[in-house]
Amino acid sequence: MGQIKKAVFPVAGLGTRFLPATKAMPKELLPIIDKPIVQFAVEEAIAAGITELVFVTGRNKRAIGDHFDANLELEMQLAAKGKHQIREMVRNIVPEGVSCIFVRQAEPLGLGHAVLCAAPAVGNQPFAVLLADDLMKGPRLPTQDLVEAFERSPRNLLCVNKVLREEVSNYGIVVPGGEARGNEIPVAGLVEKPDADKAPSLLASFGRYVFEPEIFDVLRTLEPGAGGEIQLADAIDILAKQGKVSALACTAARYDCGAKFGYLSAIVDHAIDHPDYRDAFFALIRDRLAAHDRHQTGRIAGN
Repeated sequence: MGQIKKAVFPVAGLGTRFLPATKAMPKELLPIIDKPIVQFAVEEAIAAGITELVFVTGRNKRAIGDHFDANLELEMQLAAKGKHQIREMVRNIVPEGVSCIFVRQAEPLGLGHAVLCAAPAVGNQPFAVLLADDLMKGPRLPTQDLVEAFERSPRNLLCVNKVLREEVSNYGIVVPGGEARGNEIPVAGLVEKPDADKAPSLLASFGRYVFEPEIFDVLRTLEPGAGGEIQLADAIDILAKQGKVSALACTAARYDCGAKFGYLSAIVDHAIDHPDYRDAFFALIRDRLAAHDRHQTGRIAGN
């Protein structure tokens, strides 16, 4: 049996970069073709053996709970119309044996505060944190790697990957604490969104973590950091300075679905891999590019 059975999903953010689409709909329910962003993260956690899902929600987030709840009326209508395969898909969004808990973050006081809000539901147990905005794609997803690494040697763990120097100001950047051992890197600190010329490395922390429950004690004592919020990165930095944090290099593709271009990229790549739409989608892109080239050629000739 795995040691980590609980995962926290902070989903209380306002999603202002996707307004007006997110005025009434949570950004976590924006679809990648036919599946909401947050469901990818939930399926990743379940595939890693996690059975208790803790959602930290805020105002106007009730639809997230509705998505993962049973909808008996919809199931009955689908069954009556003979759409049994779709009915089973809807019924199994959360498989049997997996439970959902919803915790309210009353004020938007930062990611660290959102994780702290989950403390009563998590208790004195290690747990994973998954940020749904970071959609992962690949044959092996990072939560599985983090859970297995924790089972081998319990400690706080981050998922990291190299970014371009001009991108470091968008991420929490790892201060390496020594030589890498395979795909594991000791972490001596974490600097939130440093300037490019001051970054301690090019290793960025992405939205997958495994924590010992001691993270809650650190979060309870933190003063507000950047933006006047309780920053998870500050708590990780404190634990890293105590030699209690390691990082794993992520092998999966990552899409920043909190940004419009990252979201668009995720849709394109998932459409390319979709067995029903792949060929038609390729044809669509090819035709659109050809039409664009003809238009550009016509404009040049007209000049």
